Amino acid sequence: MLKPTKILVPTDFSRFSVIAYRQAIDIAEQYGAEVHVLHVVEEKVRISIYEYDMADKEISPGSIKRFEGRMRKEAEGRMIKFMNRHPPGDKVKVVSHVVKGTPVTDILQFQKDKSIDLIVISSLGHGALAEYFIGSVARNVLKGATCPVLLTKS
Repeated sequence: MLKPTKILVPTDFSRFSVIAYRQAIDIAEQYGAEVHVLHVVEEKVRISIYEYDMADKEISPGSIKRFEGRMRKEAEGRMIKFMNRHPPGDKVKVVSHVVKGTPVTDILQFQKDKSIDLIVISSLGHGALAEYFIGSVARNVLKGATCPVLLTKS
């Protein structure tokens, strides 16, 4: 029988990932597990030429690096707000992480590096329509994980 000790909840800060987080907290309370909340800031930043034209900025490696830095800081701020809005209570240890990379790859690597024994992930996120056409992070995590994955629905 599965008795998780470390649970991973990947988040994009959507309301769907809040559902997965709450489910993970409930499981963690039952088994005395710790919860790791992970947000991956995409490494390959999709920058619109239009945005830079409107901002009167030149696209250069330095400006892209600064933009990526702002994205990471914003994600760290969103993680703090996420954790403050959804406190786990006194029974569960929760650790938050923000990393830069590729969501599926980094979620799966995190699972291996931290010896995660359960991933709780939402079947939907911010880009539900885009994921339908491009490929779902949840689906690819489900296929690539070496531990059980609980796929939550809204």
